[in-house]
Amino acid sequence: MHKLWASAYKEYLLLVRDFGGLAILFIMPLLLVITITVIQDGTFKTLKESKIPILLVDNDQGSVSERIKENLTASKQFELVHQPEETLAQKLVQNGEYQLAIVIPENLSRDLDIKVSENVEGILEKFGMEEESIPIVKSKFEPKEVKLYFDPATQFSYRNSIKSGINQMVSMIETASIYKAFQEELTDDNTEQIFDTESFIQFTEISPGDPTEKITIPNSTQHNIPAWTLFAIFFIILPLSINMVKEKNLGTFVRLRTNPVSYATVLGGKTIVFLSVALIQFALMLAVGVFLFPVIGLPQLDVNGKLLMLLVVAFFAGLAAVGLGLLLGTIAKSQEQSAPFGATFVVILAALGGVWVPVFAMPKFMQALSSISPMNWGLNAFYDVFLRNVGLVNLLPEIALLFLFFLVTTAISIIYNERKNAV
Repeated sequence: MHKLWASAYKEYLLLVRDFGGLAILFIMPLLLVITITVIQDGTFKTLKESKIPILLVDNDQGSVSERIKENLTASKQFELVHQPEETLAQKLVQNGEYQLAIVIPENLSRDLDIKVSENVEGILEKFGMEEESIPIVKSKFEPKEVKLYFDPATQFSYRNSIKSGINQMVSMIETASIYKAFQEELTDDNTEQIFDTESFIQFTEISPGDPTEKITIPNSTQHNIPAWTLFAIFFIILPLSINMVKEKNLGTFVRLRTNPVSYATVLGGKTIVFLSVALIQFALMLAVGVFLFPVIGLPQLDVNGKLLMLLVVAFFAGLAAVGLGLLLGTIAKSQEQSAPFGATFVVILAALGGVWVPVFAMPKFMQALSSISPMNWGLNAFYDVFLRNVGLVNLLPEIALLFLFFLVTTAISIIYNERKNAV
């Protein structure tokens, strides 16, 4: 045990004397998570709170266009900017000054009223006739097109959501026009509404865990703190592997071999120090989310009743990162090998693990690959705690995978070193 703590103390001295390395380990991840969260929180607010200015070209000037304006204004998502010329609106969107322009065609209200009236009159005239003798009523008007001009840089998912919302809104207006036409034909009193035009089918979002629990929409903090905490933890493989390569190149490792100290003890000392570094990174990230984010206007991280389970996840994620660093430091022969490979490999693991892009949005092949990324195991465990409110038993599969990854990588490091230095 004394040899283990002596090895850990040596690693501690090497680490604290490298101020640049400490800054990279502790300061850079904090700056990264703050920057990314500020940017993404602005996106969240843009989609949920801020009004997006859009151009509206009203060539109809009728009742339908007025209803469209009212619904767009009532949605509290858009700020209507009236533009009389379609070509100018198209140019402004193309240049990126506006994200969207809506062009309402001419005579939309008039033609819709005529079409609906024709259909209603045709149906009422056929009352009492056999069903098979009722001809299909064909309108003489061509379908009208409400044109949507999107900024070429607009994301595809955002386009689809806007198109879906506008299509639903126009369908409701058309349905209301049909009800109105029937009422005008069936009664002389148009002041009293005889048809209920409210939607009969509605959607209710219910928590899958507890139907009585209020749905909480994940915010930018809940997404970014777990993701970038994992990224910071796994980034310790760089200084860990570089230190191991330095020991080999400077002859320190040769001197260690002359002492009665096993390679497993040497790795154990490194594990203790760098696992402590990972836990300190985790604590700093949580502190930023809990204390700093509310001060700078970002959502506060809620850790009430979750701190112990979060610490358990961070502990095993740190073990997995240390195991990977030990393996890389054992195999690499120079810093030129360990540093670029380690940095690139961490980015690849982060991409596969869902730090950059959610796993469900990946192609099927990449989703299968993501299941082998330790970052994916750790991220799922963090999300289980933050968003799904699961217990410790539910975390066991991810924790077991992280611990197994540490055992396997450490065992490979020891076996590789013994075979390489066998006389």
